[in-house]
Amino acid sequence: MRRYEVNVILNPNLDQSQLALEKEILGKALEAFGARVVKVEEWGLRRLAYPIAKDPQGYFLFYVVEMPEDRVNDLARELRIRDNVRRVMVVKTQEPLLTKA
Repeated sequence: MRRYEVNVILNPNLDQSQLALEKEILGKALEAFGARVVKVEEWGLRRLAYPIAKDPQGYFLFYVVEMPEDRVNDLARELRIRDNVRRVMVVKTQEPLLTKA
């Protein structure tokens, strides 16, 4: 299994209950595609470099997951179809280099 970073930008106009529901759905989607969540970072509302759907801000979530390589595209596609998800980016992290001592 490889390690990936899953970056998600959500609609900034969600209230707390909607936000909690979206995070729960994202977590279930990750589990459904065989991802094991290693770390979650929640940056909250941040200003975007350019507006997305006329919103100058977005709610940022970052997941570090380990999952099979063949399921990555399916996961990204599944996350993108959510109405409140503005952007999804899945990045393969680089494995540490092994050196001889």
